[in-house]
Amino acid sequence: MKNRIVRAIAGSFILLSLLLAVYININFLWFTAFVGANLLQSSMTKWCLMDDILAKLGVKE
Repeated sequence: MKNRIVRAIAGSFILLSLLLAVYININFLWFTAFVGANLLQSSMTKWCLMDDILAKLGVKE
């Protein structure tokens, strides 16, 4: 369950930042890059900040 939530949040952040970049300011693409870098880091280290946040909020595995 938690993995699905993490993926949904990451996907939402990416789509939202792309929309903001198109309609508000191109610099919102930096947020897209930040999310992508965090996904890459998570795949290498097997540590994800969003996992920790969701665990503290009481979301079960």
